[in-house]
Amino acid sequence: MSDLPESLKYASSHEWVKLEEDNIVRVGISDFAQQSLGDLVYIQLPELGRALIINEPCAIVESVKTASDLFSPVTGVVVAINEAAADEPEQVNDAPYQTWLFCIKADDLDDLTHLMDAAAYQALID
Repeated sequence: MSDLPESLKYASSHEWVKLEEDNIVRVGISDFAQQSLGDLVYIQLPELGRALIINEPCAIVESVKTASDLFSPVTGVVVAINEAAADEPEQVNDAPYQTWLFCIKADDLDDLTHLMDAAAYQALID
């Protein structure tokens, strides 16, 4: 297991979250998640402009083993998707913390309070 970036927050459903300027929340999946899934072969991203509710299933990652839902860490609107990751899902396997999947403009940053810091997430996956 690689070291968890301290600058990120983590969901119990194994998404990582990075808060950007203007309430933009960047989302990807953790190294633990990509290792558990195995080689990714397909990523279905949410549509641009889609309104999401916190904890709503909004994307799917498929591997040679299984498919898994990704959940929105915040309530807001999808403002960016990473088409390169959708076209080449193996990028997530190669660099899970550098390969974001989508960005949401959060309605309320208080939604982030349910996320874990790196130490808490490490304790969850140990």
